[in-house]
Amino acid sequence: MSGVNRSQMKMDNLDRSLLKELEGDARQSYRELAKKTGVSVVTVAQRVRKMEHDGIIKGYAGILNQEMLGYEITTITEVTVSKGKLVEVQEKIAKLNSVCAVYDVTGIEDSIVISKFKNRDEVSKFTKELLSVPYVERTNTHLVLNTYKEDFRYPLLTE
Repeated sequence: MSGVNRSQMKMDNLDRSLLKELEGDARQSYRELAKKTGVSVVTVAQRVRKMEHDGIIKGYAGILNQEMLGYEITTITEVTVSKGKLVEVQEKIAKLNSVCAVYDVTGIEDSIVISKFKNRDEVSKFTKELLSVPYVERTNTHLVLNTYKEDFRYPLLTE
């Protein structure tokens, strides 16, 4: 879906209602969604398939409690990259195991990386691996002490 201006994609209140419902519970059947939105099952199916096709719905996943799975450490790493190599570096970083998110940002640093780890040893290995990526000039890693909110689902609003 690269190259498509997402702001040009037309969505109405039904689309937003369906997305909000799916974001809350993606295991709902089309029948349940139809009942909640007041439209036919066929309409729900068509709309959901179109949003999947258009790339608005990228997939379906469970929301896991990462701490209960042992990933108790979150880091936020600022990365400085050699000029002209940002995309290449970010693509490599995005493939590293512990990485949850890679952002191209404004400011002094070029990129921000969010990662999850089970222990300090994993953080240490990751930091060394990150510094070994060609064209990474410098990193500055912040260890998250407490998480007050972590929910990357978009709070859909009706217009």
